[in-house]
Amino acid sequence: MLNLIFLGPPGAGKGTQAQRLARRFAIPQLSTGDILRRAVADRMPLGKQANALMDAGKLVPDEVVNGIVDEALARPEAERGFLLDGFPRTVAQATALDEMLARRGRKIDYVLNLDVPTDVLVDRLSGRLNCPKDGSVYHLRTNPPKRPGLCDRDDTPLVQRPDDKPEAVRRRLAEYENKTALLTDYYKPRGVLRTIEGVGTPDEVEGRIVSSLRDNLTTGPANP
Repeated sequence: MLNLIFLGPPGAGKGTQAQRLARRFAIPQLSTGDILRRAVADRMPLGKQANALMDAGKLVPDEVVNGIVDEALARPEAERGFLLDGFPRTVAQATALDEMLARRGRKIDYVLNLDVPTDVLVDRLSGRLNCPKDGSVYHLRTNPPKRPGLCDRDDTPLVQRPDDKPEAVRRRLAEYENKTALLTDYYKPRGVLRTIEGVGTPDEVEGRIVSSLRDNLTTGPANP
């Protein structure tokens, strides 16, 4: 059994690495967004409550998010372990997670913190372009569309999300530092925190993550 948390600022590559590690260790990736969407789609009571709040443009409070995560941890697929991506975001949520796991006789094994310089994060995020039709994501420098400004799949004009503009990115990073980054201080005294350099190719970053765990884990087969 392996219970992991992924930390890292917006643009650090958490989603990419979470998918890779979930495959490597054969555990489910529990992304906050996916958990919420599933709870809404399954018409769970907490999902209905969250959906009503989101439709009204309101934030979903901790007690609702915590409850939905608790339900996700109770599913059979999470019995062999899990990888949390996007939760917890605050120390209060981390405390609630500890209580959820303690009720099940479980604990967090490792907290993986991707470390990427601010300038690199701003470049990564502010260069992103999205296709509003199919959700494809491009980057002006590292993954540009074949024809400037148009989606490769359906020729839809690409757009930049408002929160990907440089000034918005810096605000998002400041918010992260003020809240979520405090989690490193929460987990560090437990000896479970692993900080990994997040600059490099996906393969390079994954290799660093696995290397940081190698002394304590027997990993499954590497990704093809």
